[in-house]
Amino acid sequence: LEELFADPENEARRRILGGEDPSPAQLLEKIQKLELELLRKEEKLLETELVYEQACRLTARARDRARDGERDTLLLAQRTNELQKKIKDKTQKMMALVAELSMKQALTIKLQQEVRDREQFLLTISSRVDQGLPLPQDTEREWLKVLRNERVQKEAAEARAQRAAAAVGPGCVRTTAEQRPNAYVPSAEHGLPLPRPYGALAPFKPSEPSSNMRHIRKPVVKPIEI
Repeated sequence: LEELFADPENEARRRILGGEDPSPAQLLEKIQKLELELLRKEEKLLETELVYEQACRLTARARDRARDGERDTLLLAQRTNELQKKIKDKTQKMMALVAELSMKQALTIKLQQEVRDREQFLLTISSRVDQGLPLPQDTEREWLKVLRNERVQKEAAEARAQRAAAAVGPGCVRTTAEQRPNAYVPSAEHGLPLPRPYGALAPFKPSEPSSNMRHIRKPVVKPIEI
């Protein structure tokens, strides 16, 4: 088959196609039609590109609006949470104030009742005193107790004043330190147990262990083997 078609002198190796070749005028007309079609396609492509650009701008604008809306929504949610927290705190404070007000009202009612009772009791006592009658035993005991408490408080105040005056006197130093012993009582069998001063070699009083002592382990005493 190769030799049949490769031989240039063989007339049967080619096959003439049917049909007619178009003339130059027909080819020119066809080229013009193709150019017109190409122009229409280019115009349509330009319109499509314009529509695409417009759609891209609208999409970008919508995306920016959506992003701004999300940011505004986030800020609004944060503000809402802050307001809810403030409302909750104010509600709790209001409830606490209402409870405190209820307690104060109950205490006020109780004190008013106590005042009325004391006024009635005072009227009764005044009436008995005006009539020359003796006071009730309970009232007399309460009155004596009040007088005794006042006397004890007065004596305690006078004692404190005397101690304060003695502490700020000449030759005295005011201090809040713990008093240390400066003398000891000898344990002698003979003689009087009179206190004797320590002198220069007074006993040493160790301070309280600090908080970091809990990190220090106590030494383990090993038994001594002989």
